[in-house]
Amino acid sequence: MNKKLKIFIIIVILALIGVGIYFYMQNSNTKNDKPNYQADKTIAQENTSKDEHISNEENTSKNEDTVNNNDNETENSTPENSSNNTSKTVEEQLSAFSTKIYSNDSNRTKNMELTTNTLNGTIVKNGETFSFSNTIGPATSSKGYLEADIYDHDGNKKKGYGGGNCQVSSTLYNAVLATSNLTIIERHPHSNYVPYVPEGKDAAVAYGSYDFKFRNDTGNDIKILSSLTEGLVNVTLMSLKIQ
Repeated sequence: MNKKLKIFIIIVILALIGVGIYFYMQNSNTKNDKPNYQADKTIAQENTSKDEHISNEENTSKNEDTVNNNDNETENSTPENSSNNTSKTVEEQLSAFSTKIYSNDSNRTKNMELTTNTLNGTIVKNGETFSFSNTIGPATSSKGYLEADIYDHDGNKKKGYGGGNCQVSSTLYNAVLATSNLTIIERHPHSNYVPYVPEGKDAAVAYGSYDFKFRNDTGNDIKILSSLTEGLVNVTLMSLKIQ
C-alpha cells in the first residue's frame, strides 16, 4: 500500500470518527433538553397551581368577608336596645270600698259570690263606658243564681233570682265615687231603704230595667277587682299605667 492510500484511509477514518462524534453530541443534547423541558413544564404547572390556590384562597377570603359583612349588616339592622322597646303595665290602686253583709241568707250570699266572681278582673278601657248589667248579664237559675230578697218598684220586699246583686253594684258605685275622672252615666236608687250603704249612695240594678254605668275618663285603662270575704263585699279599682 502506497503512502497516498494510507493517508486517504486515515482521513476517511478521521472523518467517520468526526461524524460519529457529531451525532453523539446531538443525541446527548437532545436527551438533556427533554428533562429540562419537563422540569420547566413541571415548575410552570406548580406555579400555576400555586397561583390558582392563592386565587382560591383570596376568593374564599373575599366570600368570608362578604358573609361577615352580611352578618354585620344583619346585626346592625337589629334594633338597638330592643329591651328598651318593651313596655310594662304597672297597676296602681285608685280606690277601694267594702260593704258589710247584713243578712245570713245563704242564697243571697251565693248570688253575691257569683256576681263578684264575674265582675272580678273586668277591664274598662280609657274612654269606655262600663255597664253593670251587660257585664254580669241576667241572673238566672241556669247560671246558679238563687231566689233571695229584692224590692219591687213600689218598695215591697219579695223573692227574686239574683237578690243581693244590688249590694255588689252599690259597693262598686261607692268605689267609683271615690275615684277622680270616672263619670257616672246611669245610676238608680232603691225603692226602699238598704242598710249596707249610706242613704243616696246605693245603685239599684235589674237586668233589662235598671243599670249602673260609668265612663272611664282617667286617661288609663282600669281594672275592677271584686271579692266576697267573710262578712264583706269588696271592690278595688286599679289604674293600668303603661311604662
